[in-house]
Amino acid sequence: MSATLKSQVNLRSSPYLGRVQCGGAVEPDDLLPIGEVARRTGVTIAALHHYEQVGLIASQRTGGNQRRYPRHMLRRISLIVVAKRLGIGLADVSEVFQSLPMDSMPTVRDWRRLSKQWHAQLEARKAEIDRLQRELTGCIGCGCLSMKACYLLNPDDALAEEGTGAVRIAQDHRAG
Repeated sequence: MSATLKSQVNLRSSPYLGRVQCGGAVEPDDLLPIGEVARRTGVTIAALHHYEQVGLIASQRTGGNQRRYPRHMLRRISLIVVAKRLGIGLADVSEVFQSLPMDSMPTVRDWRRLSKQWHAQLEARKAEIDRLQRELTGCIGCGCLSMKACYLLNPDDALAEEGTGAVRIAQDHRAG
């Protein structure tokens, strides 16, 4: 038996593929068991159950009530993993996923639109971090660790009446 034919036979008999077309091609809606999805995405089975429960992903059930995920769910799950790494919460992921098809693989156009939305969120978050960094540098740079300088900016601790913490920074943030 040739090496090519052996690989086709192995693909056809793989327990991880739902349908395999002639020549060993895989289809986006081939069905994968939960263990294979967990292995491929690096996500725990418990997390997959949670993502399904909150509507981020979907599975089909076998006659024995086992979950099988369409192959295209790997992309959705991978996107969830990336979003989490970027600090994007599941609520934001869910909001964006509302516009993506659950029963088929999203198009390139879908992915671009999603990417633009998150790019804007990340840019806003980056601007906020930059602003906080400037405030922190300014606070340390002005000598506010010195009671003498703080006395000049906040005589008799007048800002204490306005609340706890870095009141001046909080005021600047509300104004900006």
